[in-house]
Amino acid sequence: MPSLVKDMGLAPQGEVQVDWALHNMPVFHVLYEEYRDKKPLKNVRIAMALHVTKETGVLAKFLHDLGAEVSLAASNPLTTQDEVAAYLASIGVNVFAWRGETEEEYFEMLNQVLDIEPMIVVDDGGDLHALIHRKRREVIPGIIGGTEETTTGVIRLRAMEKEGVLAYPVIAVNDTPTKRLFDNKYGSGQSTIDGILRATAVLIAGKTVVVAGYGYVGKGVAIRARGMGAKVIVTEVDPVKAIEAHLDGFRVMPMSKAALEGDIFITCTGMKDIIRGEHIEKMKDGAMLANAGHFNVEINIGDLEKLSVSKRMIRNYVEEYRLKDGRRIYLLGEGRLINLVAAEGHPPDIMMNSFANQFLSMLYLLENRDKLEKKVYDVPREVDHMVANYTLRGWGIEIDELTMEQKKYGESWML
Repeated sequence: MPSLVKDMGLAPQGEVQVDWALHNMPVFHVLYEEYRDKKPLKNVRIAMALHVTKETGVLAKFLHDLGAEVSLAASNPLTTQDEVAAYLASIGVNVFAWRGETEEEYFEMLNQVLDIEPMIVVDDGGDLHALIHRKRREVIPGIIGGTEETTTGVIRLRAMEKEGVLAYPVIAVNDTPTKRLFDNKYGSGQSTIDGILRATAVLIAGKTVVVAGYGYVGKGVAIRARGMGAKVIVTEVDPVKAIEAHLDGFRVMPMSKAALEGDIFITCTGMKDIIRGEHIEKMKDGAMLANAGHFNVEINIGDLEKLSVSKRMIRNYVEEYRLKDGRRIYLLGEGRLINLVAAEGHPPDIMMNSFANQFLSMLYLLENRDKLEKKVYDVPREVDHMVANYTLRGWGIEIDELTMEQKKYGESWML
């Protein structure tokens, strides 16, 4: 199956990038030691829709080295690192991705990865799972199970389960503690700010940053923005999360009020229309809009277009919309994932945990193929703890263990 990438001549650059990422992903050094000779994925066909970054390159090469046939497409049209795609294609991974795909090309590439008739489906956002259920149902009989990397995809899959249409078991990698803590909070917190800085080159200190949503991603972004000297406002619909944001020291208010104060707006919710025309009409001249959610639906770009009399590209990933009264609103990264559109996504040190969860979840699906129902499962607790222990081992960190007496005490109701 021939790969479709931008330029195979970029492969040497991609190899360097993947090597760099692997160097900073010590969990995978441990996994290689444990599984390289066992080849637990020999002849397993894996279809993946992930951001094609150097970190994904480490995962895809690892699965390939363990004997799997891997087909990889991008989970976002603007996040592929073309040199990584070329390198993976050069070592035998089936890659169908390049940066700047049209929407039609994006879905065609998702179709391409399914032509291997996968046994395991790995997705980030739910588009690949949805495509299988809508248009490629012929591949369902061969699918043992799947995994899902991000909040948006898990929401979609749980809706499918609720409606009774989910056709195979899926493990919600996004919902496991190690993934939420490392990836969503610390990864998104750093990489979102990184993307905004690379796109705009503005000073964060002293500005008012409005963070929409105080889930794990929102918490990470709010903490990092405050750490760089920003005044942070949080908007929420969940009263418990709003209380948490308040007690963490952030101002909490509705978007209708925050719109009057913000210099930089960052959506982190996974929900559509978080920033709408009614908010844009209140924003100050020069306000910047960025999205850290998976899909480009959190900022209503249609409303922004209707309110504008002109637009122009100021610099890469910064579009200036001029409103009727002369105010300028800046949309960053087309409203797509700013950390991957304008930067490189999460650091390797973060993604090693998410991808270790992905790999161990694949093994769990294979080992329990006859026991699992057609539903969404959490990552088993023992798998999550394995990832945490692999991480500590990779970083050379030791921790205490409970003594037998302590274990007995913890299991007894008698004090």
